[in-house]
Amino acid sequence: MAAAIGANPLLVVRPCHRVIGADGSLTGYAAGLERKEFLLTLEGALQPQLGL
Repeated sequence: MAAAIGANPLLVVRPCHRVIGADGSLTGYAAGLERKEFLLTLEGALQPQLGL
């Protein structure tokens, strides 16, 4: 996805915490994966995880 955004001649603004790995996994985020997971859950993109 990052390559597609870079190749697009139009400016596309996408918050970096919204970018996920090709296999659907959470990948690097400067603020940490825990914060990335929190933001995605807050936005409704992920289901909340139960703390067992």
